[in-house]
Amino acid sequence: MDPELGRSLNPKKDSWKAILLLAYQSLGVVYGDLSISPLYVYKSTFAEDIKHSETNEEIFGVLSFVFWTLTLVPLFKYVSIVLRADDNGQGGTFALYSLICRHANVSLLPNRQVADEELSTYKLESSPETNNKSRVKIWLERHKNLHTALLVVVMLGTCMVIGDGVLTPAISVFSAVSGLEIAMSKGHHEYAVVPITCFILICLFALQHYGTHRIGFLFAPIVLTWLFCISALGIYNIVHWNQHVYKALSPYYMYKFLKKTKKGGWMSLGGILLCITGSEAMFADLGHFSYTAIQIAFTLLVYPALILAYMGQAAYLSRHHRIYTSYQIGFYVSVPESVRWPVLGIAILASVVGSQAIISGTFSIINQSQSLGCFPRVKVVHTSEKIHGQIYIPEINWMLMVLCIAVAVGFRNTKHMGNASGLAVITVMLVTTCLTSLVMILCWHKPPLLALAFLLFFGSIEVLYFSASLIKFLEGAWVPILLAFFLMTVMFVWHYTTIKKYEFDLHNKVSLEWLLALGGNLGIARVPGIGLVYTDLISGIPANFSRFVTNLPAFHRILVFVCVKSVPVPFVPPAERYLVGRVGPPNHRSYRCIVRYGYRDVHQDIDSFESQLIASLSDFIQSEASYGGLRFGESMDGDECRLTVIGSNALTCPKYDFEENIQPASVSIEFPVEGNAMELAPIGTRKKVRFFLEDDNSSELDKHVKEELEELCEAREAGTAFILGHSHVRAKPGSSIMKKVAIDFGYNILRRNCRGPDVALRVPPASLLEVGMVYVL
Repeated sequence: MDPELGRSLNPKKDSWKAILLLAYQSLGVVYGDLSISPLYVYKSTFAEDIKHSETNEEIFGVLSFVFWTLTLVPLFKYVSIVLRADDNGQGGTFALYSLICRHANVSLLPNRQVADEELSTYKLESSPETNNKSRVKIWLERHKNLHTALLVVVMLGTCMVIGDGVLTPAISVFSAVSGLEIAMSKGHHEYAVVPITCFILICLFALQHYGTHRIGFLFAPIVLTWLFCISALGIYNIVHWNQHVYKALSPYYMYKFLKKTKKGGWMSLGGILLCITGSEAMFADLGHFSYTAIQIAFTLLVYPALILAYMGQAAYLSRHHRIYTSYQIGFYVSVPESVRWPVLGIAILASVVGSQAIISGTFSIINQSQSLGCFPRVKVVHTSEKIHGQIYIPEINWMLMVLCIAVAVGFRNTKHMGNASGLAVITVMLVTTCLTSLVMILCWHKPPLLALAFLLFFGSIEVLYFSASLIKFLEGAWVPILLAFFLMTVMFVWHYTTIKKYEFDLHNKVSLEWLLALGGNLGIARVPGIGLVYTDLISGIPANFSRFVTNLPAFHRILVFVCVKSVPVPFVPPAERYLVGRVGPPNHRSYRCIVRYGYRDVHQDIDSFESQLIASLSDFIQSEASYGGLRFGESMDGDECRLTVIGSNALTCPKYDFEENIQPASVSIEFPVEGNAMELAPIGTRKKVRFFLEDDNSSELDKHVKEELEELCEAREAGTAFILGHSHVRAKPGSSIMKKVAIDFGYNILRRNCRGPDVALRVPPASLLEVGMVYVL
C-alpha cells in the first residue's frame, strides 16, 4: 500500500477507479482509530455518572448525542469544511499554521527570505494586494504578542496529538482485549486483560523500526472487515431486539436525557465524546490520499457503519436492564455468543491498526515540530525507500511504549483512560477550529462574520465536551494536561533559545572584508578540499568560522557557507531547493548555499546531499559566466553576489569535457541578496530569467570558468570537511530568574540529552570539525 499515491492524484482528472482505490486504502491509515470507538463509548459513558434505567431515556439520549456528534463534527466540520483548508494537499495543525504564516506576517521562524515566496509550493489564494484591507490581518501583524500566542496554540495542539499517541493505543488495545471479561469471572479477568494488553503494546512498539510498508497492505482489509462486522452486528441487534430504535436519533431525546440526568448527564458527555476520537486523522492524513477519497470512504462506509453499530448496541441495551456491573455495558455484551470469539480477534487486530495510525502520526508531527525549530533534535529513521514520509524515531518510540504501558497498568479501566483520551482529542479539535477560522479570513478572504459563525457554532459544541472532560481532572484527565504542560515547556524553551541563538549569530557575524583580508600575509593557508561551514545565517560570515580560523589558521580551497533552513510549506521541489551565490570575488572560491526544506520534507542522506550541492555549484558557475555574471577581478558594490535558484538532478561530480560538451544547467531564477532583518522585506518587482546552457556554448567559456570547474572537481576528490558549531549557552548577567532557569537549566539539559546537529544533518564523524561557541543570551 502506497499512501503517497494520493499526492499525485487529481480528483478532477483521475478515474473513479483510482479514487475508489485510494478510498479503500485510506481505511487502514485514516479510519482505524475512529472505527474502533464503539468498543468503549457506551462503557465509558455509563461508567459512573449515569445509570441505565427501565425507561431507556439514558440509552436513547446517549444514542442521540452520539448520532448528532458524529454528524456535526466529522461529517459537517471535517469532511465539508476543514478538509478544504489544505496546504498543497497536506493537512494537520502545521498545515493550518503554514497557511496563516504565508498570508500574514506572523511567523516566528528566523532567516526568512523574499526568495522563499517564489517557491512553486508557496502559493497564495490571491495576490497580497487584495488581502491588505483585512482588519484581522492588520491586527495580527501589529501585535507581536499575538504571534507568540498563535505559536503557543499550535504547540498546544501538537502536544495533545502526542498525548493522544500515548492514550489511544492503551485504551484501544485494552478495550479490545477486555472482551475476555465476558468469559471470566471479575476476579480472574483483571489478571488476564492487563498483562495481555501490555504484551500486545510491547510487540506493537518493538516492531515499529521495521516500518508499516511490509504489513501495510493488511491494514485496509482488517478495518474493512471490522466495519462490516460491526455493521452486521448492528443490523442484527436492531432487527432482533428493537426495530424502533431509530426514533432515538431525534434531538428531542438529547433534551430528555439532560432534563432527567442534569449534572450527571453533562459529566457523561466526556464518554460520548470518544465516538469522534480519530476524526482529526482525516485532516492530518490528507496528504497521503485525496480530499475526494477521504470524503467517499467516510460518507459511504465509515459513517453508516458506526451509526449502525451504535444503534445496534442501544437496541440491545434497551431490552436488557439488569446490568449490575459497568463492564457489562460494553461492546461485547451485545455480541451473540456464537460469534464472540471471532469478533474478539478482529477487534484486537483493528485496535492494533488504529494504534499504529496514531503512533505513525505522532512520529510525523514530532518531525514537523523539529523541522520548524520547536522540538529538540531527535534521530529520524526513514523505514521505506519507496514511500515518502514513513519514519521511525527511536527515542520517541520507547518513551511512548513506557507511557502507554504505565497508563494501562495504572488505570486498568476504560473510564479513566477515556477521560484522559477525550480531553486530548477535544483540545486538538478546538485548536483546529480556531486555526480554520483564521484561515477562512486570511486565506479564503471570507467575511469575518462567517468565520465567527463557524467558530461559535462548532466551538460551542467542542467547548461543551471540553468542559465535561476537564471536570474529570482527578479521574484521568490530568494525564494529557500533565503531558501537554511538560511538552509545551520543552518546546517553548527550545524554540525561544533557538531564536535567541540566531539573534546572537546575527549580531556577532563578521564582515566580508575580514574574510577577503585572510591570506598568506597573515599566515592563513588554503588547503585542498571542500569546507562546508554550517550556519543559520543567510548572509554574512558566521562567528563560528572566524573562531575556527583563529584557532586553526587554515581553511579549504573551496569554501561553502551552508544554511539548511525550513520554509513554511510542506514540500520544496528538488529543482528549487538550492539557492547558490558567491561570497567575495570569483577567484576567492567562496560560495553561499541555502538549502530549503518544507516541514514534511525528507532530508537527504549526506552522500546524496554532498553530490547534489557540488552539482549545484558547478551549474551556478556555468550559468553565471554564460549569462551576465560578475567578471573575474571585478569589484562588488554590495556585501555578496546575487543568489540563484539552481535545480540539478546530478548525484555525482560532473566530468566536464571542456573541448566538446558541457552538461546543460537547469532552470535558474535570480534574486537580490537579502538583508539581515528577521522579517520579510516588502515584495518588490523581480524579473525572472529562464535559460538553458546549450552545448554550442562550450567554446565560449572563459578559461577561468574551466579552471574553477576543474578546481571544484579536484577539491571533491581531495575530500569534504563539515564545520559545525558546538554551542554552549548561558543567560547573560542580570537576566530574570525565569530566563536563567529556561536557558542555563532547561535548554542545556535538553541539548546534552538530545541528538547533536551532526546527527540531525547526518554528517560522517570522520569528516566532522566542531568549533566551540559560547552564546551569552
